[in-house]
This record gives sequence, C-alpha cells and structure tokens, in this order.
Amino acid sequence: MEPKMYAYRCTSCGKLHHPAYFVCRRCGHRQFEEVPLEGEVTLLTYTRVYNLPEGYMKPWLAFGIVEFPNGLRVTGQIYCEDLAVGMMLKATVGVVKEGVGQDYYGFIFKKAE
Repeated sequence: MEPKMYAYRCTSCGKLHHPAYFVCRRCGHRQFEEVPLEGEVTLLTYTRVYNLPEGYMKPWLAFGIVEFPNGLRVTGQIYCEDLAVGMMLKATVGVVKEGVGQDYYGFIFKKAE
C-alpha cells in the first residue's frame, strides 16, 4: 500500500488543518474528516540546505512551502534541480529520513510532468 498524507477538515466549520489538531483552530470543534493531499501544487518559496547532519549522502537538500488547490499550505522536501517560485510540482509521499528500525515519511515534491 502506498503511503498517503492527509489534511483534516473540521466537520463544523470546514477549516482544513495539517498536521492534525485535537481542536479546530477556528471554532473549537473536535471532529474532523480526512482529506487526501495529493496532486499538483504551486511552489511558494524554497531554500537549499548545504550543511546537512551526519548520515545524509547528498551535497544539499531543497525544502519548500507549497500550496494545494484547496488553499492549504504545507512544507516538504523538493526533488528538482531547477526551481522557480510559482512553478507547478507534484505532491508525493516518501521516506524523508531513515531511522534505526523506523523510516520517517513526509512530503516529497517533484517536477510536474
């Protein structure tokens, strides 16, 4: 099964949250429904980190803030060399950090085709 990331929509006021909250930040309601986060996103801003912690076998990693068509903004790693603000990327989910006995999953944005 392919891993997925979700937003959480308040069943009272409709506000989207990511990551999950116990209480809606708008109305205080406590019930949410899952909304899959996938598809194309717009790159709002990005940075490259060159001073990586021990264990990373790459010269740099790119991170960005993107916006989904529903208006939700999230962060994640970007696997694309030629970045430009406003470009379209595809949201995927993958291993962002390998741990001892456990991998950590998060957003990985790739060039939209």
